[in-house]
Amino acid sequence: MFVLTHHAREPVEMEGGTTFYFVTNGIHAALDRAFDAAGGRDVRLGGGVATIQQYLRAGLIDELHLAIVPVLLGRGERFFDHLDGGPAGYECVELVSTAAAVHVRLARTGTASS
Repeated sequence: MFVLTHHAREPVEMEGGTTFYFVTNGIHAALDRAFDAAGGRDVRLGGGVATIQQYLRAGLIDELHLAIVPVLLGRGERFFDHLDGGPAGYECVELVSTAAAVHVRLARTGTASS
């Protein structure tokens, strides 16, 4: 796991073998390290709105899975704010709805996988 942060710290190894590495030199460095560690497998991003927006603005996300749960926890952040066109360049390739949540899969136009 590679964690974006402004504060350098030593890696933290958790019980079970997962190690958290703290990356202070930006989204590209974190993504490069994740790709290297993945060895050709998919890389997943997790984080808050600001983090995901940075990757979207940089054009580094091929596919998004949004889980929308109707729970009000406070004011929150608007996911597609400050993106100069919102999800422009992405298309909805899957929409699954249950009583508990709506799952939306967006893929960069022309890169949808099944």
